[in-house]
Amino acid sequence: MTRRRLAVATAMAGVLALTACGANQAPQGAGQATATRGGTLRILSEGQTVNFDPAKSGSLAITSLGLVHRRLTGWLNKPGEQARVVPDLADAGKTDDGGRTWTFTLQDGLKFSDGTPITSADVKWGVQRSFAPAFSGGLGYHKQLLEGGADYRGPFEGAELAGIETPDAKTIRFRLVRPYGDWPWVVSTPAFAPVPHGKGAEPDYSEHPVASGPYQLAKYQKGVEAKLTRNAHWDQKTDQVRAGYPDEIVFQLGQDASVISQRLSADSGDDKTAFGSSFVSAAQLAQVTGNASAKDRIVTSKSGALAYLALNTEKAPLDNPKVREAFQYAVDKTSFQIASAGNAQLAGDIATTLITEGITGREKFDLFPAPPAGDPEKAKKLLAEAGFPNGLENLDFLVSKTNNAPEKAQALQASLQRAGIKTTIRTLDGDAYTEETSNSPVAKFDLTLASWQPDFPSANANIQPLFASSEIGGGGYNLSRYRDAEVDRLIDEAQATVDPDEAGRKWAAIDKRVLKDSPIVPLIYTRNSFLRGSKVANLYIADFPAYPNYLQVGLSS
Repeated sequence: MTRRRLAVATAMAGVLALTACGANQAPQGAGQATATRGGTLRILSEGQTVNFDPAKSGSLAITSLGLVHRRLTGWLNKPGEQARVVPDLADAGKTDDGGRTWTFTLQDGLKFSDGTPITSADVKWGVQRSFAPAFSGGLGYHKQLLEGGADYRGPFEGAELAGIETPDAKTIRFRLVRPYGDWPWVVSTPAFAPVPHGKGAEPDYSEHPVASGPYQLAKYQKGVEAKLTRNAHWDQKTDQVRAGYPDEIVFQLGQDASVISQRLSADSGDDKTAFGSSFVSAAQLAQVTGNASAKDRIVTSKSGALAYLALNTEKAPLDNPKVREAFQYAVDKTSFQIASAGNAQLAGDIATTLITEGITGREKFDLFPAPPAGDPEKAKKLLAEAGFPNGLENLDFLVSKTNNAPEKAQALQASLQRAGIKTTIRTLDGDAYTEETSNSPVAKFDLTLASWQPDFPSANANIQPLFASSEIGGGGYNLSRYRDAEVDRLIDEAQATVDPDEAGRKWAAIDKRVLKDSPIVPLIYTRNSFLRGSKVANLYIADFPAYPNYLQVGLSS
């Protein structure tokens, strides 16, 4: 159903942390000065562009897009607490038919940056834009759920989407093809930001969007800068998820990662009011730890994306569950940690579940208890029971050339060989890797490395994209090519559950059910570290997601 941008997901495999420096000893943001209103916040970015078109965006609700555009709902996330959905432009939504129809009511007095009222028709128009082929690329959880969505091609030729009704200026109603309990989370994704009705047909709308959030785009130069200034029509009293502290926010684009780290470590001039949008790498961490001041300005996530080894369940001998189970014991997860960050403590905790930390319903369990370094003898025994007493040979281990993936693969290759599993590592550039792992209807590889963090705080977004049979090929992220009719049924049942606690219990059961089949080997829950200047305040990372909440960051006086 959803089509996650593979480049983003695989990038998560390289995330790191600094727990050895005590960054996780206190709540994130501890030790920082209090944020005050005013000043210019700078965000240093490796990217050449920053996208402010909600139809094309995969931005999390707490990052860059949320500074300019509000959505129907938002996220309230704090360290030590599970993220929860809260009202933003509208209330948190109501359903009276078990989750198939959802109704939202907009707040009074909402305005765009041009002073015109924000209406339900503007929200509908924004959602409809996301269906137009010219504006594809954003998160698409809604596209197959809304009635008429499967065949809809956008509003620019006069067609309306049947599944969205706007009976008055404040009411918007969504009719779905099936019950879906996480719809209040879905309407926090970028496509549910309002776009003035009739506008946004031009391909460069990202460079001059009409804002609904606390900031508007005042200047944009690709590869150089995106400057945000205050939106005079944003009302703090209507917005519980955005603090709106800085007067201006400037994205400095096209910055080299090592230069960003050096600048923030030096902490001079304007860089005192900046933070880096990219993860601090292992090499950069090694340098930062030698600088006492910079070391204290590292902010690290408690947990993060699930890094895992995917086993192609469509190819023999990996179509045999007993063979796949052997991999659970063969893998040395400690060696993967070291290959990821040079230190087991820096990389992230060893993973045994599919659902990541900070998600409602997550249960801790370990179906395949083994030492962190693996149990090669147990793996050999399982292979023998499966009919392979001499082990396995010539397995194709495909990895991307990015994010240190070849080195991580080599660490796993060595541990697999100790269990009698011989692999050949094959590397591909990003586009070619994506084509074979995600787009192709038939996959040639046997094994591949990947990583995943949900797009919204629900176990649904942990499990459905990776293990529903609908996500095989065609841009989906079911890299293990796992097909199980019962699991598909259980996923549909959990998705249709409106009560979050009940849904959480169902997702936890699916977590165990899928792992019994061993389509993947969970490796670690990767951590992210970010570096800030000394005047940046309230830069924290909650339990989910493993990114700073841009909407709460400010400067100290």
